[in-house]
Amino acid sequence: MPYFGGSIFLTLHLSLMNANKLFYWSITVAMAGFLFGFDTVVISGADQSLQELWNKGDIFHGFVIISSALWGTVIGAIFGGIPTEKLGRKQTLILIGIFFLVSALGSALATDPWVFAAFRLLGGLGVGASTVAAPTYIAEIAPAKKRGKLVALYQFNIVFGIMVAYLSNFLLSGVEHEAWRWMIGIEAVPALIYSLLVFGVPKSPRWLISHKNDEVAAAEILRVTLTEEETTAQIKAIKEDMVSSSKSESIYASKYRFPLILAFLMAFFNQFSGINAFLYFAPRIFELAGLGEESALLSSVGIGVVNIIFTYLGLSLIDKAGRRQLMYWGSFGYIISLSLVAIAFMQGWQGLSIPIFFFLFIAAHGIGQGTVIWVFIAEIFPNHLRADGQAFGSSVHWILAAAIPSMIPFLFGSIGASAVFFIFTFMMILQLLFVWKMMPETKGISLEELQKKLVKK
Repeated sequence: MPYFGGSIFLTLHLSLMNANKLFYWSITVAMAGFLFGFDTVVISGADQSLQELWNKGDIFHGFVIISSALWGTVIGAIFGGIPTEKLGRKQTLILIGIFFLVSALGSALATDPWVFAAFRLLGGLGVGASTVAAPTYIAEIAPAKKRGKLVALYQFNIVFGIMVAYLSNFLLSGVEHEAWRWMIGIEAVPALIYSLLVFGVPKSPRWLISHKNDEVAAAEILRVTLTEEETTAQIKAIKEDMVSSSKSESIYASKYRFPLILAFLMAFFNQFSGINAFLYFAPRIFELAGLGEESALLSSVGIGVVNIIFTYLGLSLIDKAGRRQLMYWGSFGYIISLSLVAIAFMQGWQGLSIPIFFFLFIAAHGIGQGTVIWVFIAEIFPNHLRADGQAFGSSVHWILAAAIPSMIPFLFGSIGASAVFFIFTFMMILQLLFVWKMMPETKGISLEELQKKLVKK
């Protein structure tokens, strides 16, 4: 009897250790999301100082100094699938950490606007590539029942990174001499920590089998979360997937049309919610609502807090309620909040009404699209094309993330804020129809089983 009790204790102990290992690997890789969020927002604290330092006009400042990282993000997303497939998920994640580290130090030490822009471009490459490699890696090491929560750690880290960047900028704003260098350079600290930690994560078991034919190493990693019987069955399923697929085929082949459409629409609706337009132009929107100087506090602290709370809520529910249910909740929240914002501008409402509707919008995004997008796109493509599929979805996301906000000042001036938000509302009605009619539920299903369901024979 004591032996039996000891065996149970040992089994529970090993199970807990393995669960902790899986979480450690996932949170380490998800730190790429923290760097993504931090790198994207940190430039806001240096914006005015840089324009005063290198006063070459508004167009140069906007397109070269401020937007250089964004162009790098688009390039990194488009081509991020190549190293993720060829070098492997882990090696690409290591390179991403190095990119962030060099970018932070180089940007902080730059004495020329073109050098500054080049280093910021490098950081943008890291952001874009991380949206490919990190969700792909976590999806491939996670068991089906925990996959949603673990991949969603990446999104949670993005919003956490945004919040920390706002706080960091505030704390460093008091530095007397060239505070902007400290604001941007401080990113080197988390970048170095991430780069060192990511060396300690194992390679993706699915990549090891599909690209290196290394079943022994893959089995060792899979045993962390699966029983011996489940590990054997998983390896068999991965090998069957390899046999049924050709390494020379492309995600643009007709058999992969459905997952490709799903990835496109998920990314398309994510940006046509107006999320980046909201985040980039929050102060302008709040000024139009008559808030004046209060806008900075509301747009940084308020947005960050609401985003973190509801992203965490989405992360907690994604493997219980499912991806579609979160998207339903998010869609209804979008439609209600966006239509209220549009009506508020139409009726000329002033004061706190628009910020309150705005926070409702952020809550809807956090629990819906914000949580689901990187999880869903990482799940719907077959093993040998997952990185390419993730790159496709990320590219659509980032191209629209660059295009839509750039049109907002013109649209506000030509058709008015109310019409713009009615357009976003209409797009979210279309998203609701997409979730209802097209979007499959992926929770609790192995990646190999999903391929059988989604890929046309």
